[in-house]
Amino acid sequence: MFAQSRLTAACAVAFALATGSAIAQTVPQGYPAAYQSIIDGAKKEGKVVIYSTTDTKAAGPVIKAFEAAYPGVKVEFNDMNSTELYNRYISEQAAGGTSGDLVWSSSMDSALKLATDYAQNYASPELPKLPKWSVWKDSAYGTTYEPAVFIYNKRLVPEGDVPNSHAALAKLIAAQSDKYKNKVTTYDVEKSAVGFMLAVQDSRNDKTYFEDLANIAKGGLVVQSSTGTMMERVSSGENLIGYNILGSYAETRAKTDPSIGISYPKDYTLVLSRVAFISKKAKNKNAARLWLDFLLSAKGQDVLANQSDLASIRDDIPGDNDVDGMTKKLGDSLKPIPVDETLLEYLEQNKRLDFIKKWRTAAGK
Repeated sequence: MFAQSRLTAACAVAFALATGSAIAQTVPQGYPAAYQSIIDGAKKEGKVVIYSTTDTKAAGPVIKAFEAAYPGVKVEFNDMNSTELYNRYISEQAAGGTSGDLVWSSSMDSALKLATDYAQNYASPELPKLPKWSVWKDSAYGTTYEPAVFIYNKRLVPEGDVPNSHAALAKLIAAQSDKYKNKVTTYDVEKSAVGFMLAVQDSRNDKTYFEDLANIAKGGLVVQSSTGTMMERVSSGENLIGYNILGSYAETRAKTDPSIGISYPKDYTLVLSRVAFISKKAKNKNAARLWLDFLLSAKGQDVLANQSDLASIRDDIPGDNDVDGMTKKLGDSLKPIPVDETLLEYLEQNKRLDFIKKWRTAAGK
């Protein structure tokens, strides 16, 4: 009886050690052992609610990889346009009801505005692997590295017409305004938060921005609220050229659409980074931290870059769809938009309205 008890106790110890070892292995390499409490807490919560401008199809591979890495933690993914996300999140926070645990938005300025009021401070273990410009006060994190590009219809735009700079685009349309009449498309800066932000950044990088915009608009500028609509119109030939298109979406579309061509402007190429932050009032705060860390990790960034076609913010990811690969391809023309307070300047109401008025005057809208 005594021997049997000793055997049972030994088995229990062995099982506990084995279980403890298995649990320990769930903590990512290089993370502190205390991170296990976040994993355990996330599993008790059972889900993370994400508000995002990233379309569900693009986010799908990351969601699948996350749920495989952390069984029992489900992702409730809400795909919205940037303006809808901002307004919904603000109203829910004011009402004090259920809302997103984590915001992940391509509209960097409005996302940072939300972060200044609603983000919790959280120093991700992945911080040392991220560019300094991509992190704001250990609260808001840039997660991708996405150049803004020109797209064109390869069937209908002659190779000699393909613009390789913002000035070249303006010169082309001004010189051939009849040919390109109502054939150039970009974001509606009043309806698209991403479009507004990119236009502001253009004005900061191009001293002749409004002059160039006026020349581009000589043939009539067609404005849209989404990248998808612009790509559809260029593909069909309804429009011939689109600019300030998110390169990540354009590259994905071009893989299966022979009508879509892509040009990276050589004078400067704005680089957008989708901003993520965790809500102070997150109901599932541990699951939100787990998701953020996974998104920033080498594994998560590999999935983003090589399955979701969203270029990685890191420089150590296989393939060339990361900071290192983009730098080798485009060099000094790359102009990453920093995740910092400069994003907020034109969100001040009077400045925003003045900019939109000036933009519409130049664009003939």
